[in-house]
Amino acid sequence: MNRHFLFLALLSPALLALDLSTSVQALPAGAQTEWIVAGPEELVLYLAFDTATVQERLPSHLRFTTIAELASGDVVWARDFLGRHPTKRLWGVSFLELVRARTFTIDGRAPSWPADGAFALWFARVAPSDPSTDLGPGRPLLALDFWLPDHAYVSYMSRKGYYASYGAGRLSPSPRGQWSGSLVVDGLTISAECTPAGPVTGGPGSAGMQTIFPPASSAVTDLVRIAFAGHREQACEETAPSWIFRGSHPLASAVALESPTFQFGYHLRGGTYRHP
Repeated sequence: MNRHFLFLALLSPALLALDLSTSVQALPAGAQTEWIVAGPEELVLYLAFDTATVQERLPSHLRFTTIAELASGDVVWARDFLGRHPTKRLWGVSFLELVRARTFTIDGRAPSWPADGAFALWFARVAPSDPSTDLGPGRPLLALDFWLPDHAYVSYMSRKGYYASYGAGRLSPSPRGQWSGSLVVDGLTISAECTPAGPVTGGPGSAGMQTIFPPASSAVTDLVRIAFAGHREQACEETAPSWIFRGSHPLASAVALESPTFQFGYHLRGGTYRHP
């Protein structure tokens, strides 16, 4: 067995014994639903993308955070990216995740999907169009896409105020410790590989909060606030080209900002809120 996979296998029981839910920040009052994710394992890739390709999804009260904006604020990776891609100054910043989880429930109901079934999400960093606007606690993100391999649960999420659509996502490890993921949706096919390697960072003290807005093109109007704790992260031996994108979807033209990572072990609690 691959030594990195053996390490994770030995670590997993200890992770399950920790009650990370007690480390999660309290959400603001007024949540209409309860979303719980526990025991996740995911492949994550940060991407620059052409904002013009998804402009119709941007609500009028938000704007995309650009590479140039972050570079001007002395964010090292943004400056390095512009050094390699000077014509992409106004591109946005996003992340793509392929995720499977031991627990995924909204108001107690779980999806039904295959043993290797996974959900996938593509979120972009945003900021208020009016700098004086307070978007509430947590980093603001725009849900450009959220896919699940369960048609009935996608409908359930929409009724509960969550933006989602159907996508055939898969994620599973090999006996040698390499994780393989894939996603098939209209206009897009993704395949990804990751062999976790090197030190594990994060832990019980790794916590945060995010506010997720639905796209303007969606019938969903509620926003989602989430809080999480216990994030652990490990580098992939493979580089970004181990992720292959095919199709006409805007993601097919995105450019990797850094090497992909394997993330796992956190506890997430979220809920829908009426848009102020």
